[in-house]
Amino acid sequence: MTEQTKIPVPQEGEDKPQGPTLIERVVRNYDLVKLAPAPIPADLVPPPSKRRRYRRADEVVEEAEVAPVVEPVREAARAPAPAPAAQATAPEVVEPEVIAPVPAPVVAKPPVPAVKAVQFKGKRLPVNRQHLRDQGLIVPEGAVSAVLEEFRIVKRQLLYNAGQLAQQGMGMAAQRVLICSPHPSEGKSFTAVNLALAIAAEKETEVLLVDADFAKPSVLSMLGLPGGPGLMDALSNPDIDAADCVIGTDISGLWVMPAGNATASDSEYLSSSRTRSVLDRLVEGAPNRFVIFDSPPALMASPAAELAKYVGQAVLVARADRTGQGALEDAVSLLSGCPNIQLLLNAVHFSPSGRRFGSYYGYGG
Repeated sequence: MTEQTKIPVPQEGEDKPQGPTLIERVVRNYDLVKLAPAPIPADLVPPPSKRRRYRRADEVVEEAEVAPVVEPVREAARAPAPAPAAQATAPEVVEPEVIAPVPAPVVAKPPVPAVKAVQFKGKRLPVNRQHLRDQGLIVPEGAVSAVLEEFRIVKRQLLYNAGQLAQQGMGMAAQRVLICSPHPSEGKSFTAVNLALAIAAEKETEVLLVDADFAKPSVLSMLGLPGGPGLMDALSNPDIDAADCVIGTDISGLWVMPAGNATASDSEYLSSSRTRSVLDRLVEGAPNRFVIFDSPPALMASPAAELAKYVGQAVLVARADRTGQGALEDAVSLLSGCPNIQLLLNAVHFSPSGRRFGSYYGYGG
């Protein structure tokens, strides 16, 4: 092994040798001064206001000490501006301003005045009960008969349909029903009068029976009532109030309106704009009032087709032993202005095992 000499360490109390240090001798001997960088010209040194200052991570700089950095303005024609550098901080999130809707001013609607019910003021005339019995019609305050039971079923269906039509927005037409037949002598007037008598027996409903067979009126004679101005007079004369043409009866809930004076223009009057106002007048303010029209046969006169436009229901009466299918189809086509047409068979004979009404009350036989 080579010998290694130790560098003598001066002892305490001895004087340290004088002369240049080791670093100074190295710099002098190896001429390290030549390796130093060239001095920076004074005109290239930026002023203190434009110098960028870098601070340590733990150094706190007051806002007043940070000098604003002014970016040089470049002309767009010479060189495009460099894209802005990405910022280290997260972009500011701007919350959308929620504008509460301004409520519309509440305008108080004026109260709708209640429509006063039209009251019929006609004198109440007696109905001949014996005359009703002789024709086989329903006799008020009389015993329950097979005819009454039959028409109780018919009226219940019609009243139910009227309520449904009213809920569907049919208006006053829901309270009106037309009784018609394809040909004469099929029982339409018999049906109209019996149906009116059956509905009049309702505790909370009244009925107005209108004779609309202007050529051959028969309702008044069946009830034994005298004649007078009626529906055609109210249609042809604007000065006549339809409510004044109604006749009262001694049967509770039953009112009658005659056909009025005959005219050759009955169909034209029915198709005029006045017809709706006249018919609405009969049920104005009275939702529990039911109006039944006894019209002429559909295949014999035109008023039936005109009246069908103003009613909510139409009952087509046909004799089971006489009316043909073709006549029924033609009559239904003429009454197509009514949205609800129902067929009622008359003069039907049941077998002994079939349905019969009246025997439960002692009228079977």
